[in-house]
Amino acid sequence: MPRLSVYFIRASLIYAVLGFTVGGLLLANKGIMYLPALWNLLPLHIEFAFMGWMAQLAMGMVFWIAPRFSSDSPRGNEKLSWAAFMLLNSGILLAAGQSLLAATGLVFAGRILELLGLAAFAAGNWKRIKPL
Repeated sequence: MPRLSVYFIRASLIYAVLGFTVGGLLLANKGIMYLPALWNLLPLHIEFAFMGWMAQLAMGMVFWIAPRFSSDSPRGNEKLSWAAFMLLNSGILLAAGQSLLAATGLVFAGRILELLGLAAFAAGNWKRIKPL
């Protein structure tokens, strides 16, 4: 398994644990209202579960398993895929920062970085999916 896939999958598992923990706290708070302000963490739970866990797991698996048509660069442009990993995780942390720090504008900046990360991943691996 390539090192980048290992990093994608490990990061996705970390986000899965974080997302499930926050989700469990929210679910417990729904049954017994012990901290009403905990519902402010719902966007954090969604961010960790969807972009952190699901998107990164899918990207790690695609980077590992997608066809390798070219013999000179079988994994596509790996620099773009590494940039995608960095951009996606930076975007997730920025978007999560708005829930934790109560700052404004971080979600928008985080979403832009996530979109750039997804675009970089697609550009780096497009030749593996659609050969010329």
